[in-house]
Amino acid sequence: MKKQTIKVGQIIIDFLLEAADTNGSAAMFEFTVPVGAKVPLAHIHEHFDETIYGLSGILTFTIDGKVIEIAAGETCFIPRGATHGFDNLNQVEAKGLAVITPALLGPIFFEEAAAVVNAGGPPDLEKLRLVFAKYGLIPVMPNK
Repeated sequence: MKKQTIKVGQIIIDFLLEAADTNGSAAMFEFTVPVGAKVPLAHIHEHFDETIYGLSGILTFTIDGKVIEIAAGETCFIPRGATHGFDNLNQVEAKGLAVITPALLGPIFFEEAAAVVNAGGPPDLEKLRLVFAKYGLIPVMPNK
C-alpha cells in the first residue's frame, strides 16, 4: 500500500514502508525516473545499505565507478560507503524499488530535498548538501 508520494524535480518517490512500520529495520520506496530526468548528484550513504530492484525500463547505476544496468527483475546491492548515482539513459520511463537497511532514510529527507530542488531555477547546491548531510548522505561533486 502506497503511504506517501513525493516529487523531487522530475523523480517521483512512492514510500511503501518507513522505519515506524519495520521497527527501524528497513524502509522501502518505489522511484520513477522519466526519460531525460535530472537525477541526484552521486553520493555516499554513511550508515545504511541500499538494495535496488528493477520494476520497469532500465536504470543505469554507477557504483564506485562501475556501470550496472538494472532491468525489470534485476537487482543490485549498494553497500554503505560506496559512491553511487543513477540515470535513465533509455527512451522509456524507468521504475525501481529501493530498500534501505537499516531504515535511516525516510520521507522527511525527500521532502526537504524537494523543497530545495523544486524551489525554481537551478537548485542551491549548498542547501542541498546540508540536507544530504543531515541524513547521512555525502554528495560527491562532479569534477570540473
